[in-house]
Amino acid sequence: MSAQAGRVVVVGDLATDIVIRTEGPPAVGSDRPAQIRYSGGGAAANTAVWLARAGVPVTLAARVGDDAPGRDRIAELIAAGVDPAVAIDTDLPTASIAVLVDGDGERTMFPDRAAADRLDAADVTAAVERPDVRHLHLSGYALLDAGSRKAGLAALETAGRRGITISVDAASAAPLEAVGPSRFLGWVAGVDLLLANAAEAAVLTGLADPSVSAARLATSVRVAVVKDGAGGAWWRGESGAAWVAAEPARRVVDSTGAGDAFAAGLLAAWLSGAGPAGALAAGARAGTLAVGLPGARP
Repeated sequence: MSAQAGRVVVVGDLATDIVIRTEGPPAVGSDRPAQIRYSGGGAAANTAVWLARAGVPVTLAARVGDDAPGRDRIAELIAAGVDPAVAIDTDLPTASIAVLVDGDGERTMFPDRAAADRLDAADVTAAVERPDVRHLHLSGYALLDAGSRKAGLAALETAGRRGITISVDAASAAPLEAVGPSRFLGWVAGVDLLLANAAEAAVLTGLADPSVSAARLATSVRVAVVKDGAGGAWWRGESGAAWVAAEPARRVVDSTGAGDAFAAGLLAAWLSGAGPAGALAAGARAGTLAVGLPGARP
């Protein structure tokens, strides 16, 4: 990352992932053997850790409970090289996410946002206003959940007022559909980068073809990036158009956090001056690395 790019502040969730890996579908009403592991999670926190791994100075603005999991999650951030701007909630516990991973590495998530849904504007504004911050990356979950929405909007407003670049990850298709595509696109209108997977882009545009949905999204933001797993990724917007093929994975262990890793790889490259194809390729490499690892982080 170039010196001119400065610090990135990531705003969103910090949670405990409870990853449940099975070799078959749930045996409803009975038992299914599983491997269970606990680790740090949360889309925003995952992206921050992957950014730190890429050598990017990064701060995470989030909220956890006043409990042992919260303290553990903060300690993990520090160990990974992330500066934690993490508020402590004295009423609610640290967020947790049960992640069911099947034999093919595909995951289904069951989040309990808890303290993460109490993220407050005051929790994020000071972090975004730091003079060394040159980029805001906002996890879409902060906008999609009503409790943290004011904080997400405050982060966008503060970054816009400061004139720093902004990226937003669309987060998840089902919550996007629930909140409404037009509302979400209104909140993020004009941001520098909007990242979405093919399912999220389809919800936001009503278009199934990822290349076409990327072009449509680019009418609302400066650049839209749409990921389609093995189908590659598209870049559409003011700075041009590009497509890159997916990096082949030797083995898919767990897809949890792959999108967060992709976002970090792309941002690290883009903020260092890479063009569309180079930024997409860096994101694809990071996403492929992530699916070969258990859990959501390096």
